[in-house]
Amino acid sequence: MQGTTLRTETRNGVHHITLSRPKEYNTITPALRDELAAAIDEGDAEREAHVLLLRAEGPAFCAGYGLDWSTAAQAKESEGAAAPTGRVWDSVADLRMMGRFVETYMKLWYARKPVIAAVQGWCIGGGTDMVLCADLIVAAEGASFGYPPSRVWGTPTTAMWVYRMGLEQAKRYLLTGDEITAPKAVEIGLILECVPDEKLESHAIALAERMARVPTNQLVMLKLLCNQTAENMGLASSRTLGTLFDGIARHTQEGLDFVDRAGDVGFRQAVRERDDPFGDYGSRPRTGKTGKKGGNA
Repeated sequence: MQGTTLRTETRNGVHHITLSRPKEYNTITPALRDELAAAIDEGDAEREAHVLLLRAEGPAFCAGYGLDWSTAAQAKESEGAAAPTGRVWDSVADLRMMGRFVETYMKLWYARKPVIAAVQGWCIGGGTDMVLCADLIVAAEGASFGYPPSRVWGTPTTAMWVYRMGLEQAKRYLLTGDEITAPKAVEIGLILECVPDEKLESHAIALAERMARVPTNQLVMLKLLCNQTAENMGLASSRTLGTLFDGIARHTQEGLDFVDRAGDVGFRQAVRERDDPFGDYGSRPRTGKTGKKGGNA
């Protein structure tokens, strides 16, 4: 499969899915959503594949939702509120729209076969909604995770944070939006392990190929057995609430003010103004960011 946002290949029992928009930091678009859904289904159905490996080209694994289509959509929506019909934001329509993205990310979770994700650079905002649905995450030492939109204009839609690292650690990072470096992510249980940047690809492939030596039926049963624990804890309910709250967060007064400010000064400046009061507590110096629903989201 060769799409406009990714490519796939199966070899040595592993179905490789590689995000391939490096210049755009592999930001999420409707096209990526649809091609990723097809790629996951392809790998899950491929008889020769025992394991799926999700990787990305370029300096970032995924810097969140794209700036272009997402902010324009909300701006257009705001214009619609003043239209003769008098219609305002529709929470159910928003839930349905965001739900299409969430359904794609959850394919990583619900795929019968195990999914490993290899992360380099930024994996923030909507990128975490995606990658935290993988079964195992390995990262380069220079990678960083986080959900800066928790400061304004968003909530995690797949709601995987508590299930991966526990209640207090999830609160610690969602209630501040602080960056989580890869070594810290390992320490708190957000990801499995981190390796030197130059070894990420070879390490992730070796792990996937080692896992692929196990019969597929064993892998399917063991993944389902582990995942069922999170399901019993209420994952489906958390996911629905997170997706609904994400829409509400984008339509609070603060969320609308943020979008207006972005229209006036550009999204990167609006994100900078949002994030500057938080400084660099607990993280390395910033070198510039981009992300989900624009900026760093």
